Amino acid sequence: MTRKPARHARARSQGNRRRRLAPDERERLIAQAAVHFFAEQGFEGQTRELARRLGIAQPLLYRYFPSKHALIERVYREVFVDPWRDEWFVALADRRRPLKERLIYFYREYARTAVGYERVRLFILAGLKGGLDLNARFFKMLREHVFVAVVREVREANGLPPLDRVPMSETEAELVWMLHAAIFYIGIRHWIYGLPVPENIDPVIEAMIVTFLEGIPKEMATLTGAQPA
Repeated sequence: MTRKPARHARARSQGNRRRRLAPDERERLIAQAAVHFFAEQGFEGQTRELARRLGIAQPLLYRYFPSKHALIERVYREVFVDPWRDEWFVALADRRRPLKERLIYFYREYARTAVGYERVRLFILAGLKGGLDLNARFFKMLREHVFVAVVREVREANGLPPLDRVPMSETEAELVWMLHAAIFYIGIRHWIYGLPVPENIDPVIEAMIVTFLEGIPKEMATLTGAQPA
């Protein structure tokens, strides 16, 4: 289970003030600090306090991020977009390997970023904060890239119609949501509710994948009007 980041940002920032930082390095440090700051304080947290923690003047922060909105956009990219890796999708589509192995690999790798302290808290806080569309954009990305990829491979492995012939149904999307949400909920239990979770969640993910694959081909066959292989 991913652990909460240690609070070394202030010590690092004080050390950084003793030397001049390249602009791209300064921007990266501000973005990283903002990720932890908003995960801890919520999106109501003030940039003035963030600058104080960084040991810089607020005008310097705004030199890199001209508004709080721009900073939140960078946080969204850092936490919800950039962690995805092309190699996960390449491995998922590698039909030389059994589908079970591919899904286990894909979701284990995803979980290493998805159930961490910052990702979980930012996801929940974004949902509670009015006026932010971060979660809606993330859901759209999940559906268009992840859910479609999973449905495509499950159909192919079970001899069901391809997506270009029978588009993904809402029920199929919901079935993948069920798997996806179950994995993410491990992080919610830990970082939101403070409940104990397994230290190593890899076996849990494997069990979820096995359960998913035991039921979904039959349901997909019904939804697509075909018979599973």
